Amino acid sequence: MASLPPAKPDLIAAIATAPGRGGVGVVRVSGPDVAPLAQAILGRVPAPRHATFGRFLDGDGQTIDEGIALYFAAPHAFTGENVLELQGHGGPVVLDLILQRCLELGARLAGPGEFSRRAFLNGKLDLAQAEAVADLIDAASTEAARSAVRSLAGAFSTRIAELVEALTRLRMLVEATLDFPEEEIDFLRDADAFGRLDQIDTSLRAVRAQAKQGALLREGLTVVLIGQPNVGKSSLLNQLAGFEAAIVNEMAGTTRDTVREAIQIEGVPLHIVDTAGLRETDDAVEQLGIARTWAAVDKADVALLLVDAAHGMGEREAAILARLPKVTRLTLHNKIDVTGEAPRAADNEVWLSAKTGAGVELLRDKLLETAGWQAAGEGTFMARARHLEALGRAADHLSVARESTGQLELFAEELRLAQAALSEITGEFTADDLLGEIFSKFCIGK
Repeated sequence: MASLPPAKPDLIAAIATAPGRGGVGVVRVSGPDVAPLAQAILGRVPAPRHATFGRFLDGDGQTIDEGIALYFAAPHAFTGENVLELQGHGGPVVLDLILQRCLELGARLAGPGEFSRRAFLNGKLDLAQAEAVADLIDAASTEAARSAVRSLAGAFSTRIAELVEALTRLRMLVEATLDFPEEEIDFLRDADAFGRLDQIDTSLRAVRAQAKQGALLREGLTVVLIGQPNVGKSSLLNQLAGFEAAIVNEMAGTTRDTVREAIQIEGVPLHIVDTAGLRETDDAVEQLGIARTWAAVDKADVALLLVDAAHGMGEREAAILARLPKVTRLTLHNKIDVTGEAPRAADNEVWLSAKTGAGVELLRDKLLETAGWQAAGEGTFMARARHLEALGRAADHLSVARESTGQLELFAEELRLAQAALSEITGEFTADDLLGEIFSKFCIGK
């Protein structure tokens, strides 16, 4: 696993704004000895939490740039340490000169996500909130951004903390009875221990459902279009994308390689992959395209098999279905503009026209239904695969605990393991190598 250097009581610095040119660029410095650096580069230490206009000076006292300086004294800063932000003009050369000046004055270049990591280690954010910082930056839709903001504000963490607290109280009750074996079961029944377990289980199911929605907003679905040549895969991609993303031609075999396009449906990101038509061919280039089609299917969440509505499912389509891996599949009967049929959807089938767009809205609804998406509400928060895995383990331990009520030692242990799994989400119990893996994927300067 990738890892970051451990947090040290030293100065770190980085450019905090995106690469390229802009109206404003920011260099951020964090650590205990920010004041001497500020004195050297600004000629003074700015008043905490006040915007101060000034010149940014090099080692000879010459002006590198001029702009706004913001000083945040510990612990009232993002990282929990003293922080200085120098906001100058957003050109890459001038920002690099300011950064190099900070490095000359004793700072070192920050690693990926090191500012956020320090905020986590200094108790300013828990791990789920720190991850939400990166998720907010990477948000691909309005819904994803709102969910990330809710996670950053602590909505997800609060739900996890409530579950952990409820498990803690139940564990205390159970473990207190272990000293009185002749009365333990009756005592637990009188204290409604098993009713409390039911409540925890119900709350956990609700959190898992919301987390799955958040993970879907973050990760989206990869949808691959497959079928024989000339069934309308490229036309459907263009309909879904809203523009001509793929070449459409009546000549069979026009699509020789996979064509990818990202779209959104109700804020859920979908990665649509158009592929080469599946057929027997002696054309070496087309054979390579077909091989890439099957490679794309192996990585897909959903496979859309397009068939010509005029002839429906035939032997070739059946052969394609038989070869599909274990992936969610929908059958699309295309070209209803030719057959004169009305657009409709039933079970895992949709009748549509990729040419006119009739029935495409039904397909969008079916894709959301297949993904398990429910309209985002105010309670939706961002979640990651590791969060879902931890919630799943917690649910498994609660299930085993329920089956072990006659063996209180085992019952108590399963409750402890469920609590530990939940605590991994907020970082209360998290291995250092996992922290390194998480923060190494953050931006430099964040």
